[in-house]
Amino acid sequence: MTITDTGTTPAPAFDFDFVQEWQQWHDGIEAQRRTPHSFLAYTSFNLLSEEPQRFDDVPGTWTTGPEGVIVQLDAGQVLDVDGAAVRGVHQWGVIDERTFHRARFEDAVVEVSKRGGRDIVRPLHPEHALRTEYAGTPTFAPDERWVVEGVFEPEPLRDIDIAAAIPSIEHVHATPGRVRFSVDGIESTVTLIGQGPDAAVLLFRDSTSGVTTYGASRTLAVTLPSGGDRRVILDFNRARNLQCAYTDYSPCPLAPVENWLPFAVEAGEKTPLARTS
Repeated sequence: MTITDTGTTPAPAFDFDFVQEWQQWHDGIEAQRRTPHSFLAYTSFNLLSEEPQRFDDVPGTWTTGPEGVIVQLDAGQVLDVDGAAVRGVHQWGVIDERTFHRARFEDAVVEVSKRGGRDIVRPLHPEHALRTEYAGTPTFAPDERWVVEGVFEPEPLRDIDIAAAIPSIEHVHATPGRVRFSVDGIESTVTLIGQGPDAAVLLFRDSTSGVTTYGASRTLAVTLPSGGDRRVILDFNRARNLQCAYTDYSPCPLAPVENWLPFAVEAGEKTPLARTS
């Protein structure tokens, strides 16, 4: 396997298992991005309203209201919803925040979801050039220096407002607490977003943002400690790009100001090649 490097310095020599596991992790992410209906196949971002709307890249006429999302298909149009052929009117009902439903039409998919309290329709067309011409995402060489131990500071779950890459959307996420850690003597405290009882994500910016890495945010999965142990591991080698680093059709949450780190995290994914050309 080839480790993606910066092109200016050789990859450090580390434990083989550490490098191999990192490479397998990143190979898996890249493989998923190349699948036919990954987020690289999004061709538009459409906010629904009670006013009927039609979109060039998805069948039907769409509305939303107190009863939820409804599509009125034209004569001859068919959606495959959970394996059943649907004609005429289909009602998805009220959709929960950050959930989505998908239906097929021909070789494409329509995704119906809710973000920031707004119902959204996004089609995915596998022939979209962003997907078919995807050139990959460079990374920093894996470096055990960036496996950082921190201290989890739990707090009662509370909601925080998080801005989105698409300004018409504003997210609300629950935080389970913060993590305090130090890099080269610089102590930082960052706010986590909860992903369940034992998982969270860290949205962050740093001094590489907008230089060698995507300017808005990167994301890092965090396993929360259990019992009385408050230690937590931040493996910045596995910092990855959000969807908005690639497509303009994703309302990704952005790092809150308290998560703007005052040093360069030279680990994890860099700016996608498509955004650097």
